[in-house]
Amino acid sequence: MIETWLPFGAALLASAFMAWAIGAGSSGATPFAPAVGANAISVMRAAFVVGLLGFLGAALQGASVSEAVGSELVVGLTLPTMAVITVLVTAAGLMAVGIVTGYPIATAFTVTGTVIGAGLALGGAPAWPKYVEIGAMWLLTPVVGSGIAYGIASVLPRESVAERDSVPVLAAVVGGIVVNIEFALLASGDQPASLATVLAARLPIAAVAGEAAVSLAVAVIVGLAVRTDIARNGLGGLRRFLLALGGLVAFSAGASQVGLAVGPLVPLAEGTMFTVSALAAGGGVGLLIGSWTGAPQMIKAVAQDYASLGPRRSIAALFPSFVLAQVAVSYGIPVSFNQIMLSAIVGAGAAVGGGAAISRRKIAVTVGAWLGSFALAFTLGYGLLGLLG
Repeated sequence: MIETWLPFGAALLASAFMAWAIGAGSSGATPFAPAVGANAISVMRAAFVVGLLGFLGAALQGASVSEAVGSELVVGLTLPTMAVITVLVTAAGLMAVGIVTGYPIATAFTVTGTVIGAGLALGGAPAWPKYVEIGAMWLLTPVVGSGIAYGIASVLPRESVAERDSVPVLAAVVGGIVVNIEFALLASGDQPASLATVLAARLPIAAVAGEAAVSLAVAVIVGLAVRTDIARNGLGGLRRFLLALGGLVAFSAGASQVGLAVGPLVPLAEGTMFTVSALAAGGGVGLLIGSWTGAPQMIKAVAQDYASLGPRRSIAALFPSFVLAQVAVSYGIPVSFNQIMLSAIVGAGAAVGGGAAISRRKIAVTVGAWLGSFALAFTLGYGLLGLLG
């Protein structure tokens, strides 16, 4: 019994460290940084709220990415305990190096690369369809995120487009997405369900038509509510919508990032009392503690990048971040939240100051660090497990 639980306990500790680091870093610092930069919320209050919302996202929606990282990256192989420990320690070590040196080590690239390298070294087969999904998401995120942010940031300041008309459109889209998010809490059998699905089942019409009707109704209600708020108090309404959007991004960050910390544990948990949802909730606790203990300084630092944007262009940065994070979660794709947010920042910044506002060298270094993170993690995972195997 001890021989079984000691290795599993070691894996749990490595996973807990990773969850803490993610909560203190990407998922804890970035979601509310725009709101802090726009003076809509204080640093300490932002850290407190983002911790709670990140935990809820991990507990309610984190199972999808956790399962993908744990069992869908390599075909025909279940990683043994020692391999899982090696994966987690290697990924956590690379994250620690990034924190100490200041290089932007992307957690999603690191964990994914290590798991794939370790799995292939032990004789597993490549999961090419999943790799195509992941690669497409990683490649499209910078393009789509920066493009949407650029478009929104270009429209919001225009005098010809009143904010009481443009921002509610964004709010309506957000409302339509939220009502279609699938949660384990609303599950029908083994399948998670969305609020739109649950409400549509009560309507005397076909399921698809019912879900569309519910989605449209929620979108209209949210849009009208935000329009009324902005019409009553322009700047105050913008800041309140910015806070709400930041909250949704924090929730989505918890849902998308927790799988990177607990996903490798999924194969070990089979046949035990630990379900995937339980692992995700446990990882959410790690995210929460990381956000409360380590995120305030990071939030303060990251918020400086948003100080010149104000609430309008901060909304432009957060909107695509929320959309892309939810797309990744729905398909069970591990993504780097820093990548998502950075692309949105670049797009909003380009709309503000044009090409001169973008540091091409900094972007090139960051992209190089992302690719280097994956290559190094894959090499270490493959090499270490090749030696141990």
